[in-house]
Amino acid sequence: MPLKQLTDTLIESIRSVLPISAIVLILSITLSPMQSGVLVLFLFGTILLIFGMALFTIGSNTSMHPLGVGIGVQLHKSKKSLLPLLACFLLGVIITIAEPDLQVLARQIPSIPNLVLILAVAIGVGIFLMVAMVRAKRRLPLNLLLLIFYGVLFLLAFFAPEDFIPAAFDSGGVTTGPITVPFIMALGAGLATTASQKNEEGSFGLVALCSIGPILSVLLLSLFYTPDTTSSEIVIGELFTTKDAFQVLWHALPEYAWEVFIAMGPIALVFILFELVFRRFHRHEVFRIAVGLLYTYAGLVLFLTGANAGFMPAGKLLGAGIAQSSLRYALIPVGLLMGWFVVSAEPAVHVLKKQVEEVTSGAISQKAMGIGLSIGVGIAVAISMARVLTGIPLFPILLVGYILSLGISFFVPPVYTGIAFDSGGVASGPMTTAFMLPFAIGACEALGGDIMTDAFGLVAMVAMAPLITIQSMGLISRIHHKAMLAKAAHEINEIPDTILCFDRQEILAASIPEKEGLS
Repeated sequence: MPLKQLTDTLIESIRSVLPISAIVLILSITLSPMQSGVLVLFLFGTILLIFGMALFTIGSNTSMHPLGVGIGVQLHKSKKSLLPLLACFLLGVIITIAEPDLQVLARQIPSIPNLVLILAVAIGVGIFLMVAMVRAKRRLPLNLLLLIFYGVLFLLAFFAPEDFIPAAFDSGGVTTGPITVPFIMALGAGLATTASQKNEEGSFGLVALCSIGPILSVLLLSLFYTPDTTSSEIVIGELFTTKDAFQVLWHALPEYAWEVFIAMGPIALVFILFELVFRRFHRHEVFRIAVGLLYTYAGLVLFLTGANAGFMPAGKLLGAGIAQSSLRYALIPVGLLMGWFVVSAEPAVHVLKKQVEEVTSGAISQKAMGIGLSIGVGIAVAISMARVLTGIPLFPILLVGYILSLGISFFVPPVYTGIAFDSGGVASGPMTTAFMLPFAIGACEALGGDIMTDAFGLVAMVAMAPLITIQSMGLISRIHHKAMLAKAAHEINEIPDTILCFDRQEILAASIPEKEGLS
């Protein structure tokens, strides 16, 4: 790995993580004082996040992306119809089970056994990955498919218990995390590639469709399970010294190392089997992908240890501290500020921004994507904090938001719709699940609310917000483009007609050289 690549990636990680860390430090000495041990644990977690994000980014670029593209191209070339669909289903199940975000959410949802929730969500992703493949092959309009499927979801939600709706929509957001997103987006790029051309629109939308399956699965589970608790399972031990904080991370590291190993094992197996069967990659590419998988593994272990062991306790205590203070309504502006910066710390966001800029040839820059995501997520977290304070139900907000999102999709270029709905799944990553959700849970418990109805749903709000902001960018771009065309047409029409008269004899005389010019 080149030293410059590592340095540049580390600098990018520092820029992403330090703002949210600075906000937490300021709040810990103003609105919400916390134990010094917890604060030190948070600082240790920050260091792990920075190095973990850097290694993950490098590993994802060198392993997950080429592997996903290679499999996508091979599936596209297949003349059989059943085999690629079956492969997509199995890949969807495998990478979803491997998704660390889902594991984190499963621990925080009471009443549903972790294994039951994970398997149900995985099957949902597998089914909709098949749908996504059919859409990519047949060039079906994404906005029409989203309209149909979300119509079915909201119809089903009318009959589901109110307690389950936030958890169901949260599961759709967390499923598309740091492992799922790079692989699925690369798979989409491969499926959208033909021998003659690359379909820009078809490169996006797979993440959007795969986010629907988990929501449907959990809503169906609501028929069999009933939440019966109002408290979370986040337990914060006594931390008095820096040694106590270090020991927490030291004991957590092997646990997450094993979890990530189990999660990434099937992906490594898929890579080995794919290469043995199709022989698609050259020897040096095989070696590069293998090394990239190791970087991805190490990065995820460090990142998840820092997020879950370092950021989760700090998030819960911070939320509880502000809620118990006389300035409890400060939760709303604090949520807005933290939401703005926390999306930059999501590892999969960097993967998405880079691919968007590449696929659109710079028409949608990484900077523009970053601003759009920050605005959307900031507003989403602020609204979620308002829900914690007031108990506003989630379902009407989601219904209005998705109606608006799906309505805009019929007036913007299709590529913006695909990017927007993919962004929704990407924005709600491990930082949202391991920090912002505990922040809301801590505040909700301090206020005596029901976490299933008031705290859960934050991830769903974060996943929905970019749908509106990114598509609004596309709408503004389209309006601006039409205005420029109209202006150009008007300027052309304003040019006065000029009639030029030529004398034929003069033209002939000018075209014939004079005799003295000839030698």
